[in-house]
Amino acid sequence: MNWLTPLTAIYAAAIAVPLFLLLYFLKLKRQEDVVPCTLLWKRAVQDLQVNAPFQRLRRNILLLIQLLMLLAILAALAGPVLALQSMKTQRYVLLIDNSASMNATDIKPSRLEHAKEQATVFVESLTDASFFSLKRQPPQVMVITINDTAKVVCNFTSNKTQLTEAIERIKPGDGGTQLGQGLALARAYCQTPDVESNNRTAEQAAKLLLFSDGGIQDTQSLKIADNELAYHAVGTGTDNVAITAMKARRSFENAEQVNIFALLTNYSDAPVTTELELSINGDLKTVKSLTVPARSDNPTSGEKQNGQVSIDFDISSLEDGVIQLRQTRSDLLAADDTAWAVLSAPRDIKAMLVTDGNRVLESALKACRSVKLFRCSRQEFSQMDAASMALAKPYDMVILDNHDGAAVPRGCYLVFGKPPEGIGVEAAEKGENQIVVDYRGKHPILNYVNLDNLFVSQYHKMTLPREAELLAEFDQTPAIGLVQRSQSTYILVGFDVMETNWPFEPGFVMFVYNAVSFLGEQAGLAEKSELAVAEPVTLQGFQAGTEATLNGGDYANEKIIATEGGKLHLPVMERVGLYRLEMPETSRTFAVNMLNASESDIRPQTQLELTGETVTAGDAEIKRFNLPIWPYIVGAVLLLVCVEWFVYNSKIRL
Repeated sequence: MNWLTPLTAIYAAAIAVPLFLLLYFLKLKRQEDVVPCTLLWKRAVQDLQVNAPFQRLRRNILLLIQLLMLLAILAALAGPVLALQSMKTQRYVLLIDNSASMNATDIKPSRLEHAKEQATVFVESLTDASFFSLKRQPPQVMVITINDTAKVVCNFTSNKTQLTEAIERIKPGDGGTQLGQGLALARAYCQTPDVESNNRTAEQAAKLLLFSDGGIQDTQSLKIADNELAYHAVGTGTDNVAITAMKARRSFENAEQVNIFALLTNYSDAPVTTELELSINGDLKTVKSLTVPARSDNPTSGEKQNGQVSIDFDISSLEDGVIQLRQTRSDLLAADDTAWAVLSAPRDIKAMLVTDGNRVLESALKACRSVKLFRCSRQEFSQMDAASMALAKPYDMVILDNHDGAAVPRGCYLVFGKPPEGIGVEAAEKGENQIVVDYRGKHPILNYVNLDNLFVSQYHKMTLPREAELLAEFDQTPAIGLVQRSQSTYILVGFDVMETNWPFEPGFVMFVYNAVSFLGEQAGLAEKSELAVAEPVTLQGFQAGTEATLNGGDYANEKIIATEGGKLHLPVMERVGLYRLEMPETSRTFAVNMLNASESDIRPQTQLELTGETVTAGDAEIKRFNLPIWPYIVGAVLLLVCVEWFVYNSKIRL
């Protein structure tokens, strides 16, 4: 048993007990009266003896009861706590999952609120500093939230008020669940500078307590020590139908036509019938009813697979707007029931052709609709101001024909011949007489393009970086590659089209069409409006000190100031929905969608399969394991009051 406030009880006892006993020693002040008989003298003498100070106390049941009452009150002031479970660990790290799936309402009001309640019970159950305890220091606790990233909510402390307030401040999010960062952060804070000669820390290792529903996406890459992690599973339900994919874009051939694709996934064990509503700028355009099959066994792998239904919409619109897709059935998770797409008004794609006279390539570009073509020579292009081009972006894409290999400003490029410098591609040597031995015909750039008959008389031997995509290859070197880095996209064709038989093949015009269409979409990424949860956003091209205001989600009139480099760094947007950024003379709308199949699968996991170890959730919820005794002592005091009243009234009757 521990005593929380023993000094308070000791100080109170030092004052109260002597005063209480003194009351029984004090003389009673009596009024003098004349008595008619000496028979009363004997009784008077006895009264004088009783009231004489500093004499031995006589047996008195009321004194005993009142003394017991006083001692019980003093014991309650000392704050006795009964330890129902020993706490061998002195440091704990609470890992609280606040990802999207923790917003499920199978436990009211939500899984996250239940996890916070469990964490609070654990904190309140910890032993405090005790005057009589041999353990001078109480346990210390640290609180970390985990979603796509990990964040320290409260550093190591034994202050229960500080810990409970920190847990209460944890807000829900709509992102994924990555446990790795949380473990790395906890271990970093747990290490101490006091290292013994045997390379072991002098302080005891911390115990990690995870409060989650188990929908963790990086378990296969995690490794923990024995008994390092205790898992407390949260959640019971599985009923959820989610929009797990959505894409809206204008047709490249007909800019007025908008194609919308969506994928609905059913995570429950029964088929679900729902309706899908499509709205533009709040106006309902169409409603489709569909049935999503139940979760079932995969006949190939034998594992469970979720039921899915894909659906397409085709609408006509020439205006800017926000497309909203919503499934109307109520389920346990609301964040994945709606998805948005920001639709921009159609415009021509501005393409710059840098060539000294390639009629074949120019004709192929002119065959692409919605392309406004500009031409310049290689010398004129080299004299352009690269900094102003990167900032102003006068062209959506640039087509380089036999460029000299010099560095180019940031942008989207279709390159025929030697690749530009500074993009991680080496092409120092040339080769001769090659045919394409393999290519990715299903890639959007090579869709419907046949390269089986392509012969190249001279080419550049390219060495692509590791992250590049190889689209077509010669015998020992890439023929066509895709490189994306530093907000730029490069489609690299490692040969001059005029040194091949490609212009005589119908696939050449199709390749140019696909490449222009692909780069047209990539050019829009600089002004990307559909975002994933917590995706970083940086806008460029502003004057230093420019002020913007963000509204939406958890932000209301959030002020953002442009840096000296003219960049606006938007704060992290952790909730799904529409965000409006008000800038000088303009504004932009961002759509933050969940579209996370792992988080939409709210089926709670009772086991975590980590590398080399399985962590099983505890069977029961956390209960208080340090029981305060003072309420029972107060009850005993009330019982003694009743006994005193009964004894006193019994004596009066006697």
